[in-house]
Amino acid sequence: MLHTMSTTVEPVSERSAAEVNEEIRALWLRSGGTLTTEQREEYQRLVMEWAAAAPHSDRAA
Repeated sequence: MLHTMSTTVEPVSERSAAEVNEEIRALWLRSGGTLTTEQREEYQRLVMEWAAAAPHSDRAA
C-alpha cells in the first residue's frame, strides 16, 4: 500500500490569535453554550485558525 503526503500548504492566518479568539467567544455566546452541527464545524475551523495565529513558545511545556 502506497501512502503519499499532501503537498498543499495551509494558508497562514491573516488575523491575530486575539481576533480569532473574539470570534470563538462570540460564537459560543450566540449559541447559548450548545453548538449545532454547523456551528461545531465553524468552531473547529476557528480553533485551527487560532492555533496557526497563536505565537509559539521556544520552550516546551
